[in-house]
Amino acid sequence: MLMTIDVGNTNTVFGVFDKNDELVFGMRIQTNASRMADEYTALIAGHLRLGSLDPKEINCAIISSVVPPVTEQIRTSLRRFFGIDSMIVGPGVKTGLNIRIDDPATLGADMCCAGVAAKNYYTLPCIIIDLGTASKVFAVNERGDFLGGVISVGVEMAFSALSSGTAALPLITGGEVDHAIGTNTVDSMRAGVIVGMASMMDGFIERFTEEMGGDIKTIVATGGYSPLVLPYCRTKNIIYDADLLLKGMLAIYKKNK
Repeated sequence: MLMTIDVGNTNTVFGVFDKNDELVFGMRIQTNASRMADEYTALIAGHLRLGSLDPKEINCAIISSVVPPVTEQIRTSLRRFFGIDSMIVGPGVKTGLNIRIDDPATLGADMCCAGVAAKNYYTLPCIIIDLGTASKVFAVNERGDFLGGVISVGVEMAFSALSSGTAALPLITGGEVDHAIGTNTVDSMRAGVIVGMASMMDGFIERFTEEMGGDIKTIVATGGYSPLVLPYCRTKNIIYDADLLLKGMLAIYKKNK
């Protein structure tokens, strides 16, 4: 079985694919740069057993990471516990994705995996939305070329900035928004961030569509804050795929194994 690990700034997501490329296990933990390899070993082994999987069935792994210190600790854990030398998504790894940004080596591993997943699992051209620690929108054209995109603040980052940058606004988290016109401070903040983020996604989709010639076949969204924001988007037919990056890692591993 293949273990896929997506190390993000806020959360680290693990997935296990069986020999039929079916995702049979998943877990999410908080990303912690101070956690040691032995701690990851205990966490991984414990969660696998809770999911009724024998850790000995894991015989290969691939890691996509934007937090280098965590990458090394997880890699060490997998080498010690599973005897696996993990594949790391980065320069030198074949992706099948033609990266058409100014410096392809600077493309984040997460964005690369999402682009590969879009190319392998969805109809192109495709716009990809990733609402995690940061909010990202990027594009893959009909030939499977990664064109680039935008990076903006994330939902929790926006809430934190409102609170820390003002004297009177409280620190709040996301929740349901009943009206765009808030009638109290908390509702106004939630509408500002959540509806504002949805409106930003709608705006970028419209602009990307214009720049890409107007014929977008797929809009797919991933990331932990997508379920919070997408209901307020006015763009129709946005597909939510929580496992998009894990699927991208599966495709990359198969291309390189």
